[in-house]
Amino acid sequence: MYKEIIVIKVGTNVMTNKDNRIVRPVLTRLVKQIAELYERGIITILVSSGSVIAGKEVLGDSSIQNKTQKRQVYSAIGQPRLMSLYYKIFKDHGMRCAQVLPTKRDFSPGIHRENMISCCEGLLSEGVIPIANEDDAVSLTMSMFSDNDELASLIAKLINADRLIILTDIDGLYTGHPDVESSNLIHNVTPKEDLEKYIKDNNNDKKEGEGRGGMGSKLIYAQQTAAHNIPTFIANGKRDNTIIDIIDGKNIGTKVSL
Repeated sequence: MYKEIIVIKVGTNVMTNKDNRIVRPVLTRLVKQIAELYERGIITILVSSGSVIAGKEVLGDSSIQNKTQKRQVYSAIGQPRLMSLYYKIFKDHGMRCAQVLPTKRDFSPGIHRENMISCCEGLLSEGVIPIANEDDAVSLTMSMFSDNDELASLIAKLINADRLIILTDIDGLYTGHPDVESSNLIHNVTPKEDLEKYIKDNNNDKKEGEGRGGMGSKLIYAQQTAAHNIPTFIANGKRDNTIIDIIDGKNIGTKVSL
């Protein structure tokens, strides 16, 4: 029915400003590209961070001292707010979306995995865009993903996606720190390539919003996904038309492939 199924992961840094507030125009540009791809016969599963930030916007500062419990509360409050934003934006583009909140056990062999596949396949067959995020309200310790980069990789492998696109706030992997003029963007790497020498220099000192993943995490899961013959891209989600440019074969970001 579709020419391609792709997975797009959008990180907290892409969708927030310096004050850690969600920037709606960024989400609008993201959905606009997903809608354009849909018209081309390419359907998307979106893995979206942002529920904790959305919860903070609603609740404000919390008096809860336990960090884990605080994260649970922010996520539980923020998830419906985030989905409400997406729902309205997708509706504006004549599309429908749905919420999927997996935990790590949903990817283990057995009934949970089969249910995940069935859910994704059912939504895609109806032309509905699944929006997946870790269920931070209940995912603790062993049931947690390391971050949404891992979740995106697992989903891409689960449905045998045609490609995975990881959106962050820099253009990709550099030979040094992205802010250093002598650093160059690395456009192509392989799943088995040793990239450790680049990872430390690519990580900024700033926190990635409330996200847990950095460039090291993105590269680990990009390489794991690419090893399953799913080309994976790390690119700047803040620039216009990043997703469309990747689909059109333009040489942007860092591509990880066999």
